[in-house]
Amino acid sequence: MGPDPKSPGSGSFPADFRAALVAGWILLATAGLLYAHFKQLPAWVAIPVLGAFLLEYLFYLLPAFPDLRRRLAAAPFPALVVLSFVLPYFICYGPMGHLSFANLVKLVAVGLAVGLWYVVLPASFFTDFAFLVLLAAVLLSRLFDSIYPAVYPGLPIAILGRISFFLAAILVLLIQRRVGDAGYGFIPNLREWRIGALHYLAFLPAAACVAFPLKAVHLVTPAPLWKTIGIFLGFLWVVALFEEFLFRGVLLGWIEERGGRRTAALLITSMLFGFVHLWFRGFPNWRGALLAAMLGWFCGHARIQAGSIRAGVVTHALVVATWRGFFA
Repeated sequence: MGPDPKSPGSGSFPADFRAALVAGWILLATAGLLYAHFKQLPAWVAIPVLGAFLLEYLFYLLPAFPDLRRRLAAAPFPALVVLSFVLPYFICYGPMGHLSFANLVKLVAVGLAVGLWYVVLPASFFTDFAFLVLLAAVLLSRLFDSIYPAVYPGLPIAILGRISFFLAAILVLLIQRRVGDAGYGFIPNLREWRIGALHYLAFLPAAACVAFPLKAVHLVTPAPLWKTIGIFLGFLWVVALFEEFLFRGVLLGWIEERGGRRTAALLITSMLFGFVHLWFRGFPNWRGALLAAMLGWFCGHARIQAGSIRAGVVTHALVVATWRGFFA
């Protein structure tokens, strides 16, 4: 389960937060140095990029700690959102001499738009819907690919901007919009692992009956095990966590709150999840959108059965790891 400290502990941060921060920094630094060695990255590239990700990890932890979220609610929150975009960018591109004033302005603009949304606008059906549209528009526009250009061949850095955006959106919804966390956290418990794995196993034959006749996927030589594990962990702790929180945590709850039956809410969120995947790997990718909608249904059902999005995150991450590890 995600951390839920009972007391602030000593110092400015709870003890479990500090433990997670130090442990994560050690693991990230080790993984980053090994990656840099494997890719033969020069130090002038590897060190700033690694430093930016280590700083981003600090922001990454914040949503999972309710005590810290309560403290942030009393702080100048929009400024924190802007800093979460700007500081990693400075640390990454400043030492390399690739800072861009135009890109910095874009980051500040995105940070202000997200951080001030519920400060300027009242919470309502229309502002909630518009906020979700804003999130989708920014991500589908591939804005961060232009803001975070690759400065060395084979080293994509744009994921840093997308992670900043994910975390800013989550913090805004949890702190400013005050939505329920729906079990947001990094470590599923045994029950959530079991439910998530069972829904994954149920999804596979259902997806195969659709994917193979439509020629949406085909078998390829299996990827190296380390790569498949890396994909699974990346989705478990970043991409799937964000998407499940947004669709099965926030959106599903909003539709139910506005009078929608749970089954109808699950169907609507699954269709919307499929819709945003129309742009994945070339528009209109209707085959991918159909499979994504099916995945949304299974992930949503896992979330409902477990009472936590972490079960859906397990299903989601296992499906993506299987797809990218054995299919194309």
